[in-house]
Amino acid sequence: MPAPIRILVVGCGNMGASHARAYHKMKEFEIVGLASRGPESRQALSRELGGYPDFSNFEEALAATRPDAVSINTYPDTHVDYVKKALAAGAHVFVEKPLATTVEECLEIREMVQQTGKKLVVGYILRVHPAWMKFIEIARGLGKPLVMRMNLNQQSHGATWETHKKLMDSMSPIVDCGVHYVDIMCLMTQARPISVNAIGARLSDELIPGMYNYGQLQVRFDDGSVGWYEAAWGPMVSETAFFVKDVMGPKGCVSIVDKPGDEASDDIDSHTATNSLRIHYSETRADGSFARPDEWVDTTSEPGHQELCDLEQAYFLRAIQENMDLSQHLEDAINSLRIVLAADESVRTGRVVGV
Repeated sequence: MPAPIRILVVGCGNMGASHARAYHKMKEFEIVGLASRGPESRQALSRELGGYPDFSNFEEALAATRPDAVSINTYPDTHVDYVKKALAAGAHVFVEKPLATTVEECLEIREMVQQTGKKLVVGYILRVHPAWMKFIEIARGLGKPLVMRMNLNQQSHGATWETHKKLMDSMSPIVDCGVHYVDIMCLMTQARPISVNAIGARLSDELIPGMYNYGQLQVRFDDGSVGWYEAAWGPMVSETAFFVKDVMGPKGCVSIVDKPGDEASDDIDSHTATNSLRIHYSETRADGSFARPDEWVDTTSEPGHQELCDLEQAYFLRAIQENMDLSQHLEDAINSLRIVLAADESVRTGRVVGV
């Protein structure tokens, strides 16, 4: 049996802790350290997992542990620096989305990946979600063009609002969360994005100057498809229709129907939950009635948040062990970031931005 992959986990908040739990239970990985700026999260996680070395400084942790792989789960404005240093140290990298804060930084990382030959996986969690993959498959069968409507608004407060404000020190919600959903749109259309138009609003004086916590983007593709995505964070955000995920095409439509009940919009498990897919067919009979009834695909047995993180790390493991070609994966990550950054430019300038 090959030696386990020695991995350093950087960032011990929600996502970092979930990924660390995945590595902890996989015999193919060996956690050699936990690093974070704040001691509370890493020390609590170390205690939970039975005791791992912990570090307050990434560079010191990297030098001390000399890992085979690094898992980066920190705030987005640190990603490019940490990824470059990890690659330069000869480590494979898993990094939470978004890969960087500019397209230029992404291209620099791509060049380093090509030079080092190391594997880099970006945390696009919906790509390992069985129900979301089924959603994409059904959407591709609806004909062209597609109309895609998606949002994820979060009525955050307390500690979650504090986290959101820290995230907004470097990027808006339509950038941070938008990369997931425009990536899904690109997978559905398999077409080239042409332009983006977006609007935004600043609904809190607690944000840094120039930042906005509500945004909505509209993207056009070269096959005629269009899509919109909306995201908002904060205690003022409405929970009415906070979760909309549906796609229309000439042959009908498919929608994700969210879990019934009282799930809150800032509940991390609700961000990926599907419950069921509803498929509607546009075909009609001679009398104008619909030729086929709607179909329901039950997805209540879908994986939860931790299980999805487990699946992400299983993919990272395969990429390393099987020497997978991840060039398209990286290009897709850059493409989705290019779209949401164009949306941010559109919000700030009031212009349609080409991509």
